[in-house]
Amino acid sequence: MKKVNNFKVGVIFSLLLFLSQSIFAQTFILNDDGLIDDRAKEKIEQIGSEVNSKLGINIYVYVKSTLGLNPDIKTKEKIEFIKTYENSITQKINSPYVLLTIFVEDTHVNILASEDTKSIVDKNDILNGYVVPLLASKDKNTLFSKVSASALNGYSAIADSLSKAKNITLENNIGNDGKISSTLWRVMMYMIVIIGLVAYTFVVLKSKKR
Repeated sequence: MKKVNNFKVGVIFSLLLFLSQSIFAQTFILNDDGLIDDRAKEKIEQIGSEVNSKLGINIYVYVKSTLGLNPDIKTKEKIEFIKTYENSITQKINSPYVLLTIFVEDTHVNILASEDTKSIVDKNDILNGYVVPLLASKDKNTLFSKVSASALNGYSAIADSLSKAKNITLENNIGNDGKISSTLWRVMMYMIVIIGLVAYTFVVLKSKKR
């Protein structure tokens, strides 16, 4: 009888453990609309957990495919709406925090930070160097891949900034890989533009000679 009871207790404990892991598996990805792949999610959670345990800071990412805004909405109204939307997110998360938001169809990316982390994170550098280039790239990669890469790159860059400021080494971060890939992408785009301009100039000059 004891063996049966022990077995039941073991099954119940396993179920509770499974449920608790499922509920709390994604602490730092607040929303993704299915646009971040599982590998990127796992890496984000690893980085987030390590930053939280070593620095006591929460890094969150919130990705949404669309906010459902009217295409004809005025820019000022759009900005106000998004600002209010983002503020509603920050009111529900734990401080100190850094929040990366990506609204794909609304072409909006942003980084919000609590007062004690705002001076550490260079918002423009991270968005322009790690997030926007991959998200806006015109290549054969799917939107799914672009959002996953840009979210992970931006998240990693935020973690890197915080750890350097606190002189702490992170074992799970991807280091400068994100920056390198973004830089290579931009160099490639510049080369394509230059080659296109040269080819266009050549065609124009050739047509004039005729």
